Amino acid sequence: MSAKKTVSDDDSALFRDAVGDVKSVRNDRIDLSEQKPKPKTPSAASKKADDRSVMAALLEDLGENDLLETGEHLAYTAEGVQRSVLRKLKSGRYSLQSEVDLHGYNVAEARIVLSEFLKTAREKRHLCVRVIHGKGRKNADKSPRLKPAVNQWLQRNKAVLAFCSARDNDGGTGAVYVLLRRLPI
Repeated sequence: MSAKKTVSDDDSALFRDAVGDVKSVRNDRIDLSEQKPKPKTPSAASKKADDRSVMAALLEDLGENDLLETGEHLAYTAEGVQRSVLRKLKSGRYSLQSEVDLHGYNVAEARIVLSEFLKTAREKRHLCVRVIHGKGRKNADKSPRLKPAVNQWLQRNKAVLAFCSARDNDGGTGAVYVLLRRLPI
């Protein structure tokens, strides 16, 4: 073992002179709450404007490029959402609180049904829902229309935090789990 080095009184005095007066600190973390401005609470008018903008984005016509095949598995997270949230969603760790089946609807009808479903789900404070869109494989000569449209609508909806293709027992690539933002209290 090495011997412990001792500090002479002269060295100790020089150190204290160089450092000066010090205060003991109980917490070495910075309190960020004092530095951030407090968010303004939105008015009823701005909430309605936000709702209208979400509806407008959902109802916006999709271009032909938006309706191209998106691949088998769908996955999306809004900016700032952690990857662990998507992993939990994919593994089915969030309990499903409601679902909508879009089979049999054309693209225009499905857009309206999905919009109303998401609005109602948020009003009921549902956080995790399932959207069944199907795989669009009835006609081998046509590409799917509804699945890529649902993919685009959900990505454009500000109420959606994340979504991904469902597990096989919940519809597989013919359905998505959708995680919704909480409504402010």
